[in-house]
Amino acid sequence: MKRKIGAVICAAMLCLSLAGCSGIAAISGTFAQTSPAEDSGDTGTVPASSQAASAQVDEDGALILALENAGVPEEDAYNIKVERDREQDTPVYKVEFETEYGDYDFAVTMAEGRIIDADYEVDEEWLERLGGQPVTPEEAKDIVQSKVPGSNAGDVQLREEKADGRDRYEGELFFDGIKYEFEIDSQTGIILDWNADLRK
Repeated sequence: MKRKIGAVICAAMLCLSLAGCSGIAAISGTFAQTSPAEDSGDTGTVPASSQAASAQVDEDGALILALENAGVPEEDAYNIKVERDREQDTPVYKVEFETEYGDYDFAVTMAEGRIIDADYEVDEEWLERLGGQPVTPEEAKDIVQSKVPGSNAGDVQLREEKADGRDRYEGELFFDGIKYEFEIDSQTGIILDWNADLRK
């Protein structure tokens, strides 16, 4: 599976190079989660195109989108499952995988490669090990906005909370028929809890 995913990424990057494009335009999906394997000191924002792609995605493409959206390096994922399913009458791939720091579930549309359902939570015991840098409320809104292409950071509802002696930002965003709810650790900028739910 890893070799095949690597081949898909390499092929996409080769196409970009030949086309002279800048950024990652051939692979849809965005991700603003600080990569748990990195300790770069930034918010982990990675530029990408929109979640809507022009071509139908396959199982490997759906997995790549889910990993990118979660900010999880491929080598950290195990017990990977990708199955065909339906979400509110929309054909999707249900993508599930586990890591040392949390379990991840996604629904990716087959036609567009759009993530219409997501649910994951990072184990808080891993926060210090995952690293990161403190973020302001404005930066926390930018993290959420970057994860939801086309949305506006000004539409992100945010409040500061304290739980178990650790400050965090909690909030929500409603955009393009999907309700997003989240928790972001203010000391690392890591998304602790992320939920996306398609509302029709």
